[in-house]
Amino acid sequence: MSKNQEAVEEHRDTEALLAVLDTADEMLSAVRLRARSYELLSLVPGSTVVDVGCGAGRAVTELAERGVHAVGVDPDPRMVAAARERWPAAEFREAGAEGLPFADKSMRGYRADKVFHILQEPGRAVEEARRVLCPGGRIVLVGQDWDAIMIDSDDAALTRTIVHARADLLGAPRAGRQYRNLLLEGGFDDVTVEVHTNVFTDPAMLPLLTRLAEPACTSGAVGRDQADEWLTEQRRRAETDCFLIAVPFFVAAASA
Repeated sequence: MSKNQEAVEEHRDTEALLAVLDTADEMLSAVRLRARSYELLSLVPGSTVVDVGCGAGRAVTELAERGVHAVGVDPDPRMVAAARERWPAAEFREAGAEGLPFADKSMRGYRADKVFHILQEPGRAVEEARRVLCPGGRIVLVGQDWDAIMIDSDDAALTRTIVHARADLLGAPRAGRQYRNLLLEGGFDDVTVEVHTNVFTDPAMLPLLTRLAEPACTSGAVGRDQADEWLTEQRRRAETDCFLIAVPFFVAAASA
């Protein structure tokens, strides 16, 4: 494959991912979950808040609308480019959770949504959050538990295999249930944990299941025929309004 073809494929992958994220972000349950994360940040007008793993930047703009200076960081240059295109008035930087481009104690708030599960060492990200937060600053972590995704299916055993196989390919698939201990071990105080379960019945979320099944197939956990049959069943469910995915999201908050 030529470099030009690779660039085209990467662009398509990014656009497909953004479409899935947009669909999920616009659902009422997701809107409420973001609002809850902003509430837990205990925002101080005029202070600076970093949104780590900001993706296409929606939360950065929503935080700015609440009177703070919000900065979005993401390690993926394609996401940063998309965020800058969508929200030209906002500030975005290319950086990972383990190496933030900010001075010690320069932030009043730190938010990371659907980030820690892709990290190999979530503890390092917590240390970095502790470094950039000022005394009394707030940290809020939001993320799904990839081992606990629930999907209605005629084949429960195959569904479990696909869900767990996809989870095993991530750096820290169970980071959500580990948030409390990560924050306590990182020296944070007043740690609280909530669980919010988002239920999706919209066929527009079908691509999420493809993103579960394809990696599980590629890894060899399930066969090609099994993956195809499973996806066919899910498409049939979507067509007959029998489609359901439930995803538990952990929300942890603490003070520096």
